[in-house]
Amino acid sequence: MAKGVKVAVVSTVFAVMVGGAGYGTYNFVSAMRDDGSDGVRSGPPDADEIAETSKDFFAAWEKGDAASAAALTNNSTTAKVLLTDYAADAHIGDVRITPGRATGATVPYSVKATVSYDGKSKPLAYESKLTVVRGVTTGKALVDWQPSVVYPKLQADDRLVTGESANPSIEAVDRDGKVLTKEKYPSLGPVLDTLREKYGSMVGGTPGIELVIKHPDQTPDTSLLTLSEGKAGELQTTISATAQGAAEKAVKLYGQSSVVAVKPSTGEVLAVANNRTDAFNAAFEGTKAPGSTMKIITAAMLIDNGVTSMNGPAPCPDSAVWQGQTFKNLTGMQPNEGATLSNSFMRSCNTAFIKLIDEKPLTDESLTLEAQNRFGIGEDWKTGIVSFDGKVPPVSGPDRAAGAIGQGQVQMNPLNMASVTATAITGDFRQPYLVPPKLDDRELATAKGLPYDTASQLKQMMRLTATQGTAAKAMAGLGGDIGAKTGSAEVDGQAVSNSWFTGFRNDMAAAAMTEEGGHGGDAAGPIVAAVLRAAG
Repeated sequence: MAKGVKVAVVSTVFAVMVGGAGYGTYNFVSAMRDDGSDGVRSGPPDADEIAETSKDFFAAWEKGDAASAAALTNNSTTAKVLLTDYAADAHIGDVRITPGRATGATVPYSVKATVSYDGKSKPLAYESKLTVVRGVTTGKALVDWQPSVVYPKLQADDRLVTGESANPSIEAVDRDGKVLTKEKYPSLGPVLDTLREKYGSMVGGTPGIELVIKHPDQTPDTSLLTLSEGKAGELQTTISATAQGAAEKAVKLYGQSSVVAVKPSTGEVLAVANNRTDAFNAAFEGTKAPGSTMKIITAAMLIDNGVTSMNGPAPCPDSAVWQGQTFKNLTGMQPNEGATLSNSFMRSCNTAFIKLIDEKPLTDESLTLEAQNRFGIGEDWKTGIVSFDGKVPPVSGPDRAAGAIGQGQVQMNPLNMASVTATAITGDFRQPYLVPPKLDDRELATAKGLPYDTASQLKQMMRLTATQGTAAKAMAGLGGDIGAKTGSAEVDGQAVSNSWFTGFRNDMAAAAMTEEGGHGGDAAGPIVAAVLRAAG
């Protein structure tokens, strides 16, 4: 078997020019033969079948024979389109494929090719893998077709395309003029792609020639290779390179984690980072129940409506019943019938908050109005990129109690909770933003904020939580004016709860969420603390 295999990769088609020594002559007849027996073979393919099928597939792909390569897969129609577009739309040629050692039915391989367009050429190299399976009806050994066979980042309905970029390139810079790149700040990649799509033409850039992944929805193109640089326009952002660097490093500690940091005095977003298996910006667009971090808003509602105060009563029994549903505290929490709101807040006592939401003048709409009017939740935020601005719907029945402790129908993301903390400690809602609104004359959302006395009490309760309560372990060692709130959100079908944490240090507020991270201080807490530490 020769070591080279010609491959062309781009868009949805796969025609490649034949060149060099590949796997040799492709024998299509051999792919269609039966196993010599009277019946259809069954069971997993054996080592010889895996080797021969992958060899023949690579040879056909290398030659640019999309039809023959596709016939060796278990989804020939879809495979043929993508393999044809590989050469025709992506303009990938001179393909060489080098297989690695198979692990079971999975064969890894490396691809070296050349992308050529409009007189410009650049080498392309990447690694991927395929799996050989038994055909259900034919019994033949076939490549289990996935878009990632052609290129590892391709997902369903994605296309590889080379051409003039749809949007001029940008050079995004942080608040101090430092250049932000996806190479240095990997999780900013999707954000930078979005910023380029929205603002590239506004900041004086000109398009270049690129190989990109085009996605089927409104997601911006993912740039893979630049053949010819356009002129990049400079885009000022509110990001702090220092905070962003800390956020990038922090989210790597835990899978499926997201974090956002904002500047409470202005609303500027200082950092946004995600560590996920997809490119979803959960930090800005997530819609998850925030657990007990929601108690910041619930406590504000209780104080604003005269139900209790920081030093007023908030008994913490072992359980609380609301309209037929029993709610309990986290395992190990000692009941305290004489607890104040501050004590129940810093220990994160669920039952204390649930028992108080039945007090007059509270109604099914009270929590919604507090979130909306005081904290700006649901007020159509315009951050500069796509974002979800939180949801606290008016509800009755058990969901009203669940909402008070950040469960039920309440939905938030780290951006929302960082903003909630910023509002809680300053008393003013300042809508978070990533790009200065003057660039495109965006009108930021507004809310009336909190009374001074309410904000003062919330800030003090968060301080106590960070130094004596559930957040103390995560916040240990941080100097300056600090405060925090932990949260654990149970999710149906998950054995482990989602971990939430929000906190502040001086003029920085941050919030994080880790899916299936457990208690708030276990996973999200260390992430937030690491980002706050970067505040200096």
